[in-house]
Amino acid sequence: MTQYDKMTCTPIPKLILTLSVPTIISMLVTNVYNLVDTAFVGQLGTSASGAVGIVFGFMAIIQAFGFMFGQGSGSIISRALGQQDKDNASAHASLGFTSSFVCGLIITLTGFLFLDDIIFLLGSTPTIAPYAKTYITYILIAAPFMSSSLTLNNILRYEGRAYLGMIGLMTGAVLNMAGDPIFMFVMKMGIAGAGLSTALSQFVSWCILVGMFLSGRTDTKLSIAFLKRGSIYMLFNIMMTGFPSLLRQGLNSITTVMLNSCCQVYGDAAIAAMSIVTRIIFFAFSIALGIGQGFQPVSGFNYGAGKYSRLRKAFIFTMAISEIIIVIGCAVLIIFSNDLIRIFRDDEEVIKIGVRALRLQALSQLALPPCMTVEMLYQSTGKRLGASILSSLRSGLFFIPALLILSDLRGLAGIQEAQPLSLLLSLPVTLPFAFIFFKKLPKNEAEPVCRVES
Repeated sequence: MTQYDKMTCTPIPKLILTLSVPTIISMLVTNVYNLVDTAFVGQLGTSASGAVGIVFGFMAIIQAFGFMFGQGSGSIISRALGQQDKDNASAHASLGFTSSFVCGLIITLTGFLFLDDIIFLLGSTPTIAPYAKTYITYILIAAPFMSSSLTLNNILRYEGRAYLGMIGLMTGAVLNMAGDPIFMFVMKMGIAGAGLSTALSQFVSWCILVGMFLSGRTDTKLSIAFLKRGSIYMLFNIMMTGFPSLLRQGLNSITTVMLNSCCQVYGDAAIAAMSIVTRIIFFAFSIALGIGQGFQPVSGFNYGAGKYSRLRKAFIFTMAISEIIIVIGCAVLIIFSNDLIRIFRDDEEVIKIGVRALRLQALSQLALPPCMTVEMLYQSTGKRLGASILSSLRSGLFFIPALLILSDLRGLAGIQEAQPLSLLLSLPVTLPFAFIFFKKLPKNEAEPVCRVES
């Protein structure tokens, strides 16, 4: 069975779950690393733990460009492959990868030029700043590899070959977990060891992912010949299609900085607590997000192939299975919130702040599946304006005003409540987008002969 047959003929539940498993495994392993890293750094003190949260906001900027070029080129690639145009897909893959690497280099150079200013702009306190400066130095060195690795991983997902991306990301994450205790404690490098471990693992992942394309295991190819076929129009198309991802990640970075700045008034414990909560939430709900990422190539491929009934089925299945997962995750986080926070920082003040924030965020995640699935539907089918609007809701249009208003009115309690409120407010705005999309979707569709039962 060809990759085209697999993407357009395999029964929807089986196809989405098959594509989701490698992505879920990759995300879980990567997030386990993030949690392990947070736990190791937490042993160095509350200020060091806060530094990880500070730099996390900067890493979101690097990731934003990786996702922009990855989601942008990936969406175009999946639709091109749905039309069985591999040359066009390869040209977009080569251009997206190269552009992502160059943007990473620009971030590296700019970061080192304005390092001290960036640290405090990210919301660091004077006690956190020395740790954050040390940690971010290694992140800056790794920026081109981090950004372009994310781009390659997204291209592989949109091809329907997420398992190849899983190999690269998992290898890097496992090396990172092994490297942390060695560099931090055996070699006595402290937080510098955590940064070095991250940088080395990112480079190893990058080498593996590039090797997947150069070894001929993918439908799309990376080459100078295909890069030369690129044009300003193609680059613009990639960036505009991927702009919702840049917007979403960029707003995440901005709101992380704002969150840290609002928490400064309440000390390092507040910054550390909110940083820990963010990582726990992302880990706990990465399975639902992985299901959504398994939906994206199915959406793009079948939209490009004119198989609209499969797109409808995929949308409904993704939203339903994600909601079931979220309900289970929500219950676990609420019941074990105290124990989970204590794992990462055994500080009563950190635990007190973190438990309330974690429970509120867990409850609000019940609104995530429809918001996430509609947003992914619009981006994977190339609906750039709608995708951009949806991307800006949770992290920008609602969260920023909520944070500013609630932190002023309710202090630390308002800071804890801002993010959950923004997600709940996004739901009634998001649902009409789904209705409009499917109302406009063509009724007539292509019906190629399938060699598997659909």
